[in-house]
Amino acid sequence: MKTTSKRLRIRKSVSSRFEVTKNGVVLRESSFHRHLRRTKSKKQLRRLKGKHPVLGRFALKVKRMLGFR
Repeated sequence: MKTTSKRLRIRKSVSSRFEVTKNGVVLRESSFHRHLRRTKSKKQLRRLKGKHPVLGRFALKVKRMLGFR
């Protein structure tokens, strides 16, 4: 009998929140930047802008959920 390998399933919720660069760095968007921006200071909004790297063991977990081994 032919053995079939298990199908790799990618978590859709994780793929919408994180991205992996070609060097393998996991990036995330910062929270608290979507709405109610008028009450936040300009300094805080500049700090929250852009994508930030995910560090440590959590980056490995995210990569595994996205299909990277």
